[in-house]
Amino acid sequence: MVGITVPARVRSVAVVMGPAFVVAVAYVDPGNFATNMAGGATHGYLLLWVIVSASLLAMFVQYQSAKLGIVTGRNLPELCREHYPRPVTKMLWVQAELVAMATDLAEFVGAAVALNLLFGVPLLPAALITAVVSFGILALAPLRRRRFESVIIGMLAIVLGGFLYQTLHLGPLTGAAAGLVPGFAGVDSVLLATGMLGATVMPHVIYLHSALTQRHHSTTPGGRRSALRASRTDIVVALGIAGMVNVSMLVVAAGAFHQAGAPRESLEDMHSGLGQLLGPGAALAFALALLASGLAASSVGTYSGQVIMEGFLRRRIPLWLRRAVTMAPALAVLGIGVDPTKALVLSQVVLSFGIPFALIPLVLLARRADVMGGAANRRGVTVAGAMAALVISALNLFLIVRTVTG
Repeated sequence: MVGITVPARVRSVAVVMGPAFVVAVAYVDPGNFATNMAGGATHGYLLLWVIVSASLLAMFVQYQSAKLGIVTGRNLPELCREHYPRPVTKMLWVQAELVAMATDLAEFVGAAVALNLLFGVPLLPAALITAVVSFGILALAPLRRRRFESVIIGMLAIVLGGFLYQTLHLGPLTGAAAGLVPGFAGVDSVLLATGMLGATVMPHVIYLHSALTQRHHSTTPGGRRSALRASRTDIVVALGIAGMVNVSMLVVAAGAFHQAGAPRESLEDMHSGLGQLLGPGAALAFALALLASGLAASSVGTYSGQVIMEGFLRRRIPLWLRRAVTMAPALAVLGIGVDPTKALVLSQVVLSFGIPFALIPLVLLARRADVMGGAANRRGVTVAGAMAALVISALNLFLIVRTVTG
């Protein structure tokens, strides 16, 4: 029997592939469902440019994080602890934990809504079911990382399949290209755009990606170049898929709801509307995609929280305790009857405020030769990262001013 020779470059890519797919799940979490579909239903294709821009920004940011882990063998929270004063490190840890709670709020609420839509389970018990299932997925991470990655990739495939099914049932997408031209339509559209950005560029996975690529650290220039090249492929493929899903979310909502006059205020309304306008198969695909998204993203969020605490504080707590702490706000929201869709949108705005706190240290560390050696970023890359942080911060500041004054 003649063996099949696999080229060395293909083998190197296969070894490194996986971390970006884990990260990609966070880019199509239930918060994306809420913000992207609310944006499409309310404003049509107007904010399509926000999703495309955010997806490209996400690729840039996640590559910087992955590069940090590969080159240094350390993750971003660890490097912050080693190179910044203790008060700064503690401040970064506190805001990162708040971001983790906002993330869990989105995942739990989304999965709970999905279980309610599919099986009629009340929201609070559905959230508890989500906690148990996501903990089971998470248990694979420390010792069976490849299996954990495979489970997450499988759930990402369910989300992609669900929205491809819905998109194919829409018919011609007339007018979608106009949404690629930047523009807003009032404060409400700015709020949704900020939420889309927070739902697409996720602070907790900026920290996580550097931890996932640590195992590919190489001390030789050739090994490092090979790992970085493979990581770029991983990121482009995984986040390209996530970008397609996000675009399809907005397109489905714009095509189905914007001109139809159907109820569209909540995820439940959108599920019902899809069933009426595109058929029961579209409604089922939506609910299954939402469930897979919530379960997978919840596991990834808790895993990120563990990396954050261990890196910033050099402390580790049991996963069940972290899960209990971070899911408490979500259970409180569901318990007091807050509208789930509004809670999801606001959680994504909170995440958007957390982006600069992860992005600025990443940019500053990646430019330092004493940290990155010969792989330190050049001036152009550093300027691009600084501009991204500035734009995000300016958008958040504008949102605060307009909301308070308007």
